[in-house]
Amino acid sequence: MSTLITFEHPLNERIRTFLRLEHLFRQLDQFVHQEDQRSSRCAIWVLLDIVAVTARADVKNEILKELDRHIGNLNRLSTQRGVDPEALAEVLDDLRRAIDGIQQLNGPIGHGAREDEFLKAIAQRSSIPGGTCSFDLPHFHYWLIQPTERRQARFGEWLGDLKPAIEAIQLALSLVRSSSASRQVVAEGGFYQEAIDPLAPAQMLRVGLEGEAAIFPEISGHKNRFSIRFMNAEPQGRATQHGADVSFRLTCCVF
Repeated sequence: MSTLITFEHPLNERIRTFLRLEHLFRQLDQFVHQEDQRSSRCAIWVLLDIVAVTARADVKNEILKELDRHIGNLNRLSTQRGVDPEALAEVLDDLRRAIDGIQQLNGPIGHGAREDEFLKAIAQRSSIPGGTCSFDLPHFHYWLIQPTERRQARFGEWLGDLKPAIEAIQLALSLVRSSSASRQVVAEGGFYQEAIDPLAPAQMLRVGLEGEAAIFPEISGHKNRFSIRFMNAEPQGRATQHGADVSFRLTCCVF
């Protein structure tokens, strides 16, 4: 049985930021719980990326707006036939708890890690190739050789104002992803485009391809229209456009 590979593409800046942070959160979760020094080093790099992303946008306000939007949409669904009231109430409770968690934070998302002098020193040297060697940052080298419990305790401090954001973003994206059913469509000659209903703007596109197809989609789009161009995954050199018809699963996530 072939494996379906899913590619996602955001259609607005808020979802773009959320997807980037989700990607980084998953990497951080992979590395932060491991005991070896290399994993702790990788976790630091990911944490610095999270700090950089959250510094460029008012993530706290964007999360609250998105969760409020979901609550409004779900409240409108409550009057429709076929809606499970218990399941709906459970999701609404999850959203309200996520909002409470964000509102209880003092300051912007990632503020604690962003203002930490230890992390600032690492960030300043990380822009230099090989700039975080032990002779460049002896304090960092000393920290890396400390017992696992001490390193993980420090991560716990840095993640204090990030965990509510992680949980809220994951909840918001899960609702967006599950908001619409996928459909089978065909890209003639490897190209597909579609207009978006301005009264029901999509937040995200999801493209499902068979893993054995050896092709991948290049997606571009905005609030009015999107296009998908399928490319051959060449073993060497630049990717080339796929010239044959491509059957794939498309989900326009509208919520």
